[in-house]
Amino acid sequence: MRLGTQRVNAQGRLEIGGCDALTLAETFGTPLYVLDEDALRARCREYAAAFAALKPDVEIAYAAKAALNRALCQIIAEEGLGLDVASGGELSTALQAGFPPERIHLHGVYKTDAELQLALEAGVGAIVLDNFEEIARLQRLLTREAPVLIRVAPEVDADTHPLIRTGQRDSKFGFHLLNGDATRAVEQVLSDSRLRLQGFHCHIGSQISDLRAFAAAAHAMVAFADAVRQQYGYTAPLLNIGGGLAVRYTPDDPEVSVPDYAATLVNALRDACQRHEYPEPALGIEPGRSLIAEAGVTLYRVGAVKQVPHENPRLPREYLIIDGGVSDNPRPQMYGARYTAVHASRAAEPHTRPYRIMGKHCETDPVIDCALLPETRAGDVLAVLTTGAYAYSMSSQYNRYPRPAMVAVRGGVTRLIVERETYADVMRMDR
Repeated sequence: MRLGTQRVNAQGRLEIGGCDALTLAETFGTPLYVLDEDALRARCREYAAAFAALKPDVEIAYAAKAALNRALCQIIAEEGLGLDVASGGELSTALQAGFPPERIHLHGVYKTDAELQLALEAGVGAIVLDNFEEIARLQRLLTREAPVLIRVAPEVDADTHPLIRTGQRDSKFGFHLLNGDATRAVEQVLSDSRLRLQGFHCHIGSQISDLRAFAAAAHAMVAFADAVRQQYGYTAPLLNIGGGLAVRYTPDDPEVSVPDYAATLVNALRDACQRHEYPEPALGIEPGRSLIAEAGVTLYRVGAVKQVPHENPRLPREYLIIDGGVSDNPRPQMYGARYTAVHASRAAEPHTRPYRIMGKHCETDPVIDCALLPETRAGDVLAVLTTGAYAYSMSSQYNRYPRPAMVAVRGGVTRLIVERETYADVMRMDR
């Protein structure tokens, strides 16, 4: 499985962005997050082109929780996208990077007063309201008009891992439809002239490959918007359907087409508007994983090869112990996430020998339960693909391991965008 600019070079090694992966590992150390900048930019443009061909008034915002640092903010800004941030830390990073605040939406199920105040002072494009306490706290902080969206739980149960579903009936996110909270939130916001309601927002989950779920969300949101119009006379100028489009982690995963996703969403929106005789609003989307996941690769060095005499027929008995694991990518432990590995220096050779790739932490932290590789020895470098989303952003200092560096590669040029932490960094806040 080759993604983005990945290819096998003349030396039989994996190459990313015109840079030899083995050379990257030797130069910057491992574990190492590698960002294929051209792949990320191409995906941003693919999204923009797919929606522009169908509907001119579409707002595309990168969901920053997938991965964020100042360099990523600058890339996203250069590509003309907006930014969806979910914390004061993400907002501060964007502002420090010079991201236009009017293109930022602040999300979050619990925004502190400090986070709300930061958003108000920065002049963000919208604060996405999530609960009644938040509305009241925002009202206490207001000194002038503030643009807001209301997040709705649309009662759409997407087919994905339970821990990354967000629009279903038991979701903690947003105002629910069935108990009337969404309607009451609209009434409360409309009653305060300082709150400029820009429309409604929803998000149904992540890593969704069944496009019918997005169509269902669009229909649910238009039905809600129409009910609001009939009851309060308010017509929403924007409906934001969030993100959640799936990506490929293994060769068995389906490839979901961005143009198909765009057509499904736009057609569903228009169909729902026609059914309810509702003026067609602008459409908002917030792709995160599907923009950056396949642009990321993590390089690891094998520290040991073990023969393990277990009796599980589904698992290889040869274990590769690598120099990373749960601290740089917790997704396999959290969700049972599956990945694909490539031997960095022998990428051209058949990958047919099964190994279980294990992390070095004081946990049973498998990175890949069954990876097919050439014969692999201690000291070899492995590339784990599609790690651009939720690896760096969910990393930790578990076992007091310093977090890895991140390097952007493009046209044979490397750019260090996150420095590797040191032991001094790990202990910096100790007292």
